[in-house]
Amino acid sequence: MTIQEQLVADQKTAMKSGDRATLNVIRQIQSEVSVAKAAPGFDGEVDDDLYLASIAAYVKRMGKARSEYEALGERGREQAEKLTFEIDYLSAYLPTKLDEAATRALVDQTIADLGADDPKMTGRVIGTVMKSGQEVDGKLVARLVNEALSCLFYTSPSPRDLN
Repeated sequence: MTIQEQLVADQKTAMKSGDRATLNVIRQIQSEVSVAKAAPGFDGEVDDDLYLASIAAYVKRMGKARSEYEALGERGREQAEKLTFEIDYLSAYLPTKLDEAATRALVDQTIADLGADDPKMTGRVIGTVMKSGQEVDGKLVARLVNEALSCLFYTSPSPRDLN
């Protein structure tokens, strides 16, 4: 069953049961897909890849918005809870990302494979990890690569620093 078919089935179930929250998030994703489909230059098909890209982009935006609502405290609590529901519901459609330990192992292996021993290679290592085919969190990858390469690289103090 495609993502589109699953969403339509979920939409029908939500309509019958009166589940407004689920119905709203499904309609929002359908809207996101319609916008992507109507974008200039789009000539592909409406398939799972388009739905995955739309869902991932929406979840990312809502995650940022949720953080902002949570920062408002009690005033933003209700909206943050709504966004938490949407993110949790849609996350079931997204591939699971590697956890920190698995990502660290992938970063370490990539550094070893590339022979990276200089912080100047940070971009190359991050790019290689992101293109590895593994589902990873970009922020986590960047942090782990920076940590790993800064530990590998030692700069000797300049004569000025010794005075």
